[in-house]
Amino acid sequence: MSRILDQRILLLVILFVTNLRSTKVLSEWKKCGDRECETAMSRVQATADYVGPDCRYLNFKTGEEIMVYSKLSRKNENLWTGSKGKDFGYFPKDAVKVEEVLITEEVEVLTKETDFLCLHGDKYAFE
Repeated sequence: MSRILDQRILLLVILFVTNLRSTKVLSEWKKCGDRECETAMSRVQATADYVGPDCRYLNFKTGEEIMVYSKLSRKNENLWTGSKGKDFGYFPKDAVKVEEVLITEEVEVLTKETDFLCLHGDKYAFE
């Protein structure tokens, strides 16, 4: 009986740790073209296919055009955020090449809980 209880506790710990890893804050800071991060900073083209690990990430194919709206900074500088059509999300900057720079002066701002919003069906899941 004790062994079954130990196994259940271990399973709960594994599930908890896995859930924390998939919803962690990616960075506390980001760089944007304006304080509200509403202005497109650049236009980039995908140099590789990319499929993100969860719904916070932007999936794309080689050659697709993406508009960049922010770049995570300090803790995780390799991730940018952008849109492709109606899709929006994070992607690695190494999977794209800059085609056109629209904003040259970047503003660093704190991220918000809504920066890590993930839509599951009809429900919003927050960090």
